[in-house]
Formats: sequence, structure tokens, C-alpha cells
Amino acid sequence: MSVFPATAAAKSAGRRAAASDARPKSRNQKAAYWFIAPLGLGFAVFYFWPLLQTFYFSFTEFGAFGGHTFVGTDNYVRVVKDVTVWQALGNTLIYSVIGLAALPIAIVVASLLNRRGLRGVSLYRALYFVPFVTLPVAVGLVWNWLYNGDFGLLNEILGWFGVDRHYWVSDPSTAVYAIGTVIVWSTTGYYLIIFMAGIKGIPQDYYEAAELDGAGALRRFFTITLPLLSPTIFFASIICMINSLQTFDLIYIMMAEKNPAIGDTQSIVGLFYKWAFMENAQGAAAALAFLLMLVIAALTFLQFWLQKRWVHYA
Repeated sequence: MSVFPATAAAKSAGRRAAASDARPKSRNQKAAYWFIAPLGLGFAVFYFWPLLQTFYFSFTEFGAFGGHTFVGTDNYVRVVKDVTVWQALGNTLIYSVIGLAALPIAIVVASLLNRRGLRGVSLYRALYFVPFVTLPVAVGLVWNWLYNGDFGLLNEILGWFGVDRHYWVSDPSTAVYAIGTVIVWSTTGYYLIIFMAGIKGIPQDYYEAAELDGAGALRRFFTITLPLLSPTIFFASIICMINSLQTFDLIYIMMAEKNPAIGDTQSIVGLFYKWAFMENAQGAAAALAFLLMLVIAALTFLQFWLQKRWVHYA
């Protein structure tokens, strides 16, 4: 009979211990909520609320002197039927595909800069990163000079090898690729920093063991570096795709208003700017922006679904 009081006392002690453990956890949770409150408030004010407003305004039409009226789904019908929207979407997807070329370049350069005994790594890293932090206006103006068909440096260099002059940003067949090259050049340094940090996180024991087994540098790169770097590549690919889909300022600087190739290089965000601030079609622009958000969300979801097949988490 003495077992039952002891069991009851043990249960009571267990409940008191659980209650004492729950109080610190509760305090920690409240502290965590206070820490994330400023970020959550900023997200609600500057992201979530504008998203709701954009969705609402996409069903309205603005007057020439202010005010708006509800027009239902007319703006979405205009977006779907407008040929320029599909052309701009195609250009934007081309920018995204070209922009992804910065990832393999950054991976190779990061692997080379992470070699043991290499000097001047900080200098090389800074030189690669400078284009990313340079203002897009400055980048666009410099590359416009390089691409100039009359006195551009690129044509001068190609002329040494007998290549005829070409108007790179005025020819519809090359303009979108010329701009895509600038995007790759200006963003490679950013992904280089990310991949260098990812490679440094790979244990050196793997490389030493592979080297003892006779694996060369190329073999170690494909069997150790790339598989263990796949989570970092996955993160960088999402960032790269989202940034490429939102490309605007560089195109706006490089393409003059009367450029014959402006229609072949216009992005979705560029078309949004044209409708919203030049043609006073804010409702249609809001519908276009909301559909762009859906495209970004769909492609991001697709990447998360595909990452299960190629991303290896250690």
C-alpha cells in the first residue's frame, strides 16, 4: 500500500518540474515575439498592406484627375490579351535564364580562390564584388559606351580580328543578350561571396581523404564540392531568378526611348512602369504586377519541388 503515496508524490513532483520548465520557455517565447515584432510590423506595413492594395487596385480604373472606379476583371483581360505583355514576359524569362549563367561562373571562380596557399584572395574578392555594389546607372552608362557601334571599345577590339562593327544594343537580335551579359557581369561577384562561404563550410577532411585515394582536382570538384555545395546553389538560384524577373533599372538606362530594339528588350517591370507612370493605366499596371508576383511564386515553388532531386543536405 505504501507504493501508491510514493507514486502520487512522484507524479506531483513531475508536474511541478514540468510547470517550472514551462515558465522559462513561455518567457523565452514572449521575448522572441518582441524581437521579431519590428520586422513583422515592417513586413506588414511595407509588404503585406501594399500587396493587398495592389490586388484591390487591379480591379479598378483610375481617372485622369484622380479617383478610381471598379471595373471587375477588365484589367486582367487586357493583360492576357495584350501582345506586348507576352513579349515582355518572354524577354524577362530570357534575362532569367541568362542571369543563371552567373552561378557556374561564380562557382568555378570561388573554387579557384579557395585553393590553399593562394595570396591576395581578399583583393580578388573585392574586385569581383565591386560591380555588384556599383550603381546600375553607372554600369549602364559604361556598358553603353563599350557597346557603342561607332566608337565602342568592344567593336575596336573585334576590329583587330577583322570582325565588322555591330550596334549591339540597337539590333533586336542581339540587344537582349547584350543586356543579359551585363547582368551576368554585375551579379557574379555577389554569388561569388556566397559560394566562397559555402565552400569554406565543407570539411577539409573530405578533400584530404580523396587526395590520398588519388582523386585529382577535377574529380574532387565534381564529387565533393558540387554535391556538398548544392544547398548553397539552390539558395543562390532562387535569389538569382527573383532578381532577374524584376530587372528594370539597367534596361531603362541602356535603352533610349527611340531605340529600335526597345520593344525586344522590355521587361515586365519596364512595361509596368510604362503603363503606370506614362500611360496613366494604373489599374492595368497593378494587374500586371500582381500576375508577375504569381509567376515568381510559381517558379519558386517549382524550384522547391525540384530541389528534392538534386540538393544534398549533409
